[in-house]
Amino acid sequence: MTVTPAAVERVRELLSKRGKPSVGIRIGVRSKGCSGLSYTIEYADERGPGDEALEQDGVTVLIDPKASLFIFGTEMDYVEEKLQSGFVFRNPNEKGRCGCGESFHV
Repeated sequence: MTVTPAAVERVRELLSKRGKPSVGIRIGVRSKGCSGLSYTIEYADERGPGDEALEQDGVTVLIDPKASLFIFGTEMDYVEEKLQSGFVFRNPNEKGRCGCGESFHV
């Protein structure tokens, strides 16, 4: 997994505004939506057993071990547009997405 500079900066901002110490953020996937899986992002208070760690420019991104196979090779970006902003995942393993973009399948 790779993280773009824009995503690193946004994670850094979020962690600085949290108000409590964090080791970083954790990326995962869960069953949701009409295509089956969706990405999750949460604050990580500690490193979990089996978490993979990606350190970039002083920011730690942990990858839930259950998500590793689904997000191998994925790029995480942060995009700001006129009507929306948020993290975007470009996953070469995706075979399809639902119409609303909330979920994907591999």
